[in-house]
Amino acid sequence: MTQDIKNIRILWTDDEIDLMTPHIIFLKDKGYDVTVATNGIDTLELIRNSSFDLIFLDEHMPGLSGIETLNKIRQINSVIPVVMVTKSEDEKTMEMAIGSKMTDYLIKPVKPNQVLLSIKKSLESRELISRETTSAYQVEFREMGEAINRANTYREWEEIYKKLVFWELELERLKDPGMYEVFRMQKTDAGQGFARFIRNNYLAWFSGESAYRPLTSPVVFREKILPLTSRGNKVVVILIDNLRLDQWRTLYPVISEYFTTGDDDLYCSILPTATQYARNSLFAGLMPGEIARLYPGLWVSDEDEKGKNLHEEELLGLQLKRLGMDLRVFYEKVIHAKSGKKLTDNFSNLLRYDLVVIVYNFLDMLTHANTDQEMIRELAESDSAYRSLILSWFRHSQLLDLIRLLAEKDVTLVVTTDHGSVRVNNPIKVIGDRKTSANLRYKTGRNLNYNPKEVLEVRDPRTANLPKPDVSYGYIFAMAADFFAYPNNYNYYVNYYRNTYQHGGISMEEMMVPLAVMKPK
Repeated sequence: MTQDIKNIRILWTDDEIDLMTPHIIFLKDKGYDVTVATNGIDTLELIRNSSFDLIFLDEHMPGLSGIETLNKIRQINSVIPVVMVTKSEDEKTMEMAIGSKMTDYLIKPVKPNQVLLSIKKSLESRELISRETTSAYQVEFREMGEAINRANTYREWEEIYKKLVFWELELERLKDPGMYEVFRMQKTDAGQGFARFIRNNYLAWFSGESAYRPLTSPVVFREKILPLTSRGNKVVVILIDNLRLDQWRTLYPVISEYFTTGDDDLYCSILPTATQYARNSLFAGLMPGEIARLYPGLWVSDEDEKGKNLHEEELLGLQLKRLGMDLRVFYEKVIHAKSGKKLTDNFSNLLRYDLVVIVYNFLDMLTHANTDQEMIRELAESDSAYRSLILSWFRHSQLLDLIRLLAEKDVTLVVTTDHGSVRVNNPIKVIGDRKTSANLRYKTGRNLNYNPKEVLEVRDPRTANLPKPDVSYGYIFAMAADFFAYPNNYNYYVNYYRNTYQHGGISMEEMMVPLAVMKPK
């Protein structure tokens, strides 16, 4: 609730306080408790001995100036709102006041309604914003519910997902558990609806039965990235492994200080939404089944214990060769701070290439740590906390250092990913032999035993353009927030993996991923 006006204490400091009498009477008539002072020394003494909710502070005073007083106020109380009141419109004065963390700025002569507005902005803005945000979501709640119920195209689901991410970020600022729970239930309904849509339509995209197919992993470079290299433009692609749309929107305000972009662009990650499949497909410009058939030496099966993404640079080179493109290409995979620092230290060398592709594995490693390390699970106990953790990393990362350096050059920056991840909470029983793949969101192998109503099953991998080592080999995919669990030691398995972030299956978070094209400011 908004703070009771009768409990709001205001300190007004001005060496010509008599001239402020009409404003002080006005505020008292409104119910505010107003104390006055005529100089900085008295102001500091009052703050040390009393509690105030807001200070109006004259900038031009004998003795301690308003700026000097403000700096000393911040040493006593770093959070109390301070409104600077001055006759000066000098830009330097304003910059000094802003640098001293003032809350608002009024230029004399001030009017009573300006004073009242400043109070509301300083003390009641959070409540006003909360009220407006809640009201706006309540209006859109029904519209989104209807959209979720009638959605039958990928484009409609894409728009629904963008709106859900927008409202998730807006509502989390309110700290209103009740309203957020309403949203969470609607997001769950949408997630289940999208999973059903994919189960009913995904295979038709690749069989030729559907006239429409969204932008998917194997065509991203060909259709969206490589055309940017025309006319000698230098293009830098930063692929942040396992980046979701909500996480991208959390990072973008920082990046927007250096680069500009249009609306969110998304593409659809193929199934399985796992690095081995989605990222190899992205770089190769081929579906996994095509990679395995055309370049068997570059494809590693799920059963093989070798690294699954050791040939990305080679696959990208083969794609360029098939397209007849002769580009100078630089590729680097950053898996620790040392390799990230090496990039920034040798930044000038990057500008010699037409196409620079850098893969950052931090988020993927963080996701796995969320499963395996108790401390990370506690730090990322919710989607909101996970976004905060990612933002904290990014602000202090060498990736941001690289982006700052790139902003000083005439380059086109593309930020994208190979897939996202989803927080799982609903176990689905599956039985397989010892060669069954370990991923919790999809399973590959022979003689899989499961409830076909709970999964997307691909009995013939060729229908999804996936590798098929032998006749009895198949795939199943978990949907929405489900994850696969073995009956053996079931309770331990479920408790260990519930509420962890996983990828490989069917969800909006895993499949509809960001693709942003930006230019330096």
